[in-house]
Amino acid sequence: MELILLQKVTNLGVLGDKVNVKPGYGRNYLVPQGKAVPATAANVAEFEAKRAEYEAKAKAVHDEAEGRAAKLEGASVTITANAATEGKLFGSVGPRDIADAFTAAGLPLEKSEVIMGEGALRNVGEYEIVVKLHADVQTTVKVVVQAEA
Repeated sequence: MELILLQKVTNLGVLGDKVNVKPGYGRNYLVPQGKAVPATAANVAEFEAKRAEYEAKAKAVHDEAEGRAAKLEGASVTITANAATEGKLFGSVGPRDIADAFTAAGLPLEKSEVIMGEGALRNVGEYEIVVKLHADVQTTVKVVVQAEA
């Protein structure tokens, strides 16, 4: 049975691939789940029309992410937190705190876009934080953590 995949299917293919599968797998799983359609001439033509729409939408999202990355490039924000005299924070500064600080500064940022590979910040200091705006677009921002006066 020949099918056109409408989304990525593990161990089978990606969007737009024509695959040959056993009839039961296609009829009972892929087609009812909306993961594939039969590879008829009408479905192929319809998919090609939608493929252009999908690619245009993906390009628009990518361009918007690059525009946001240009604004965030070299941006810096200062966060004040309760800290001991030796510089250790009572608590921590996490992705939500960083996203809220940038949003308050006029640069909208989501918590899920802030990548903190080494975990939350637990000391006073200056940090470089990676911000991933899209699968292909990321930038680095500066976060300064200060003790409250």
